[in-house]
Amino acid sequence: MLKYAISLLAAPLAFTASSTATAQQSPNNQLDRISNHLRSMNTMTASFSQSNRNGQILNGKLTLKQPGRIRFQYGKEANLLIVGDGKALTMIDYEVNQVQRWPIRNSPLSALLNPERDLKKYAKIIPTRNPNVLSAEIRDPKRPEYGVITMVFQEKAGAPGGLSLDGWVSLDSKNNRTSIRLSNQKYGAAVSNSTFRWTDPRKKRRGKR
Repeated sequence: MLKYAISLLAAPLAFTASSTATAQQSPNNQLDRISNHLRSMNTMTASFSQSNRNGQILNGKLTLKQPGRIRFQYGKEANLLIVGDGKALTMIDYEVNQVQRWPIRNSPLSALLNPERDLKKYAKIIPTRNPNVLSAEIRDPKRPEYGVITMVFQEKAGAPGGLSLDGWVSLDSKNNRTSIRLSNQKYGAAVSNSTFRWTDPRKKRRGKR
């Protein structure tokens, strides 16, 4: 299970097939809009559906708080948790009492969790057939081992910056591909920092010895 989840953190979605430029905006203007959305999005909660190239599907709840905090709470089908505390991402597989941790900056998700990042240095707009959809592919050319993430945004009145994050596809350096689709997005609700704490299963295991 932990191996499957790694690809989440390591790009385009089925609903981002290219054709015409979105809403006749220039790529720079579109990137500016995405950056404005990420900087304006203080908190977000959403349901998520995660799938990989093998067709495996996991569902759960996503909680995000800028900057850098994120929580993927999986459903009953996976005794798994992924938490970002502002500095590092931690994956906890309670089924096998295994924990893995690395800096957020080493993950494609850093594009989502660092709203001050200059997207114009790392991102390019992927044209879409839907004029109400923006899609951006983000990678660091100097750090290909960090992978690629393609994020998809939908025009939505009342959402931060007039956009709502619909999902993303991540592709890590080993070509592990994972798609995330979001639904029931809610912005601006109060989220406590304690939401991003987690219980270390290794401590319980050591205590039983």
